[in-house]
Amino acid sequence: MTKHERVERLPKKAYEAELFRLQGELVKLQEWVKVEGARVVVVFEGRDAAGKGSTIKRVTEFLNPRLARIAALPAPTERERGQWYFQRYIERFPARGEIVLFDRSWYNRAGVERVMGFCDNAEYMRFLHQCPIFERLLIEDGILLRKYWFSVSDHEQEQRFRSRLKDPMRRWKLSPMDLESVSRWEEYSRAKDEMFLHTDIPEAPWYVVESEDKRRARINMIAHLISTIPYHEVRRVPLSLPARPPSSGYQRTPRDMQTFVPDHAATLATVRKSPPAAAKAEPAGRAEPRKRRAGADLPK
Repeated sequence: MTKHERVERLPKKAYEAELFRLQGELVKLQEWVKVEGARVVVVFEGRDAAGKGSTIKRVTEFLNPRLARIAALPAPTERERGQWYFQRYIERFPARGEIVLFDRSWYNRAGVERVMGFCDNAEYMRFLHQCPIFERLLIEDGILLRKYWFSVSDHEQEQRFRSRLKDPMRRWKLSPMDLESVSRWEEYSRAKDEMFLHTDIPEAPWYVVESEDKRRARINMIAHLISTIPYHEVRRVPLSLPARPPSSGYQRTPRDMQTFVPDHAATLATVRKSPPAAAKAEPAGRAEPRKRRAGADLPK
């Protein structure tokens, strides 16, 4: 692929069908993690605007937030700066039966902290030495650790930044730090190469996700994740809805004794277009069926 060549976008219909199927597998994976008492840690790293956040959103869309948590840590506090570097990340690690997705992780030290000068050289070198040891300890203790690097070109990143600048609903995704990465592209590239050299270990390898097309990136990442974990469908206890018991005389509280949310929906005007004069009435019994719920025709 040449520098500015765009990857063909995965067709929406194929994307939505496969995403829905994969999300069904993620639900099965979650149940297996719960029953088996497994602990899963998934690290999402990569360039700003590479598609990490949107992929995490698709991963967790149908999962139980009590079992599958997202860890997106802010800048360290003064107290946290005085801790062992890995300490504040360990506090977010899963217990038995949980999945934790790190939207950026301890690899901040090898990326933004290194490039922006937020750590000194001694701290940086200590991280490169300790990180493989730290991750081997996690694996040895039974944690299933997966690390994904989302790779995007400088041209595509700039296009996404420009799109966010124009969109008031996504402007919050941009910070001065993000924009700084444009002028420090090569510095970040060198930092990433150095990080891979020291931390791409057999026990916890880096998996690179090509993310020029976000749809392909999401599908590829989720499909790979579930392929690396030996889960199976868990047999669930059959459930049935019990019969409602007869009333014992309870009366609901009068409406005027409660404060209700105003009916804002009632203020929305519904535009009804009159059918064309030439339109013929449908024969009885041949009315057009209602549209199906979005996603209802997707494979289960």
